[in-house]
Amino acid sequence: MAQALKNRRVAILATDGFEQVELTEPKQALEQAGAQVHVVAPQGDSIQGWNHYEKGDQVPVDRLLDQVNPSDYDALVLPGGVINPDQLRTNQQAVQFIKAFFRASKPVAAICHGPWTLVEADVVRGRTVTSWPSLKTDLSNAGANWVDQEVVVDQGLVTSRNPNDLPAFNSKIVEEFCEGKHLAQAQSA
Repeated sequence: MAQALKNRRVAILATDGFEQVELTEPKQALEQAGAQVHVVAPQGDSIQGWNHYEKGDQVPVDRLLDQVNPSDYDALVLPGGVINPDQLRTNQQAVQFIKAFFRASKPVAAICHGPWTLVEADVVRGRTVTSWPSLKTDLSNAGANWVDQEVVVDQGLVTSRNPNDLPAFNSKIVEEFCEGKHLAQAQSA
């Protein structure tokens, strides 16, 4: 799988307050699989990570949100952390960026609190997802079928509950971003 994602471009959309391992570990897994990965943020040269309740490291921003086009990417990752998705879901440009991946039937992965942005983008209706347990009601109210599982895949949407699920999450995002079955299904529908 060392080059399974060669020539694939992946955006990780995040802002200050992301859960550090939910950005760094998927990024590393995708790069090890050969993907070119860009950290995309609404502003700044770097964004502040968190390790649960403690500040973590600053992560460099590769591209600013207003300078990228979703068509330049093959897939999207949405890390969690409470602050990160809460800020992104109030940013209309971020919400539109996310929606564009779903309109194009491109794979999207969200972990922990990351699915909060999917609620705002109105893209979970009729899909089975998982998340941090406190999002269950929000996701259900948005029309999703919420389940308590390590990793869930529904038509190219990969979701997981928390940092403990990262090994399964990372494995599944590499697989989904490689396969592209969701795109074939969407095109044949």
